[in-house]
Amino acid sequence: MIGMIALAGIIVRNSILLVDFMNQELAAGVPFEEAVIRAAAVRAKPIALTGVAAMAGAFFIVDDPIFSGLAVSLIFGIFVSTILTLVVIPVVYYGVMHERLKRAA
Repeated sequence: MIGMIALAGIIVRNSILLVDFMNQELAAGVPFEEAVIRAAAVRAKPIALTGVAAMAGAFFIVDDPIFSGLAVSLIFGIFVSTILTLVVIPVVYYGVMHERLKRAA
């Protein structure tokens, strides 16, 4: 349960920052497709560094007999969630907002 809470916090924070960056790019007048691509490219490094730091922190408790399962689930969960954040969030945002912008125009 602790691992799920930790993973959810990291995923949600990264996703919110990514969507906020996309909205800021759109507000600055950047074309929609370019804003989504630019946001994913610019935020990829901080998101990846956050994931690597969290995985490195969990790596130190792998040897503990009680918390080793938690550490392994955190390491692989953070890895997968980082990849999904960088791929799924921009695709879903593009799909949802593209339809809204098309209807508004």
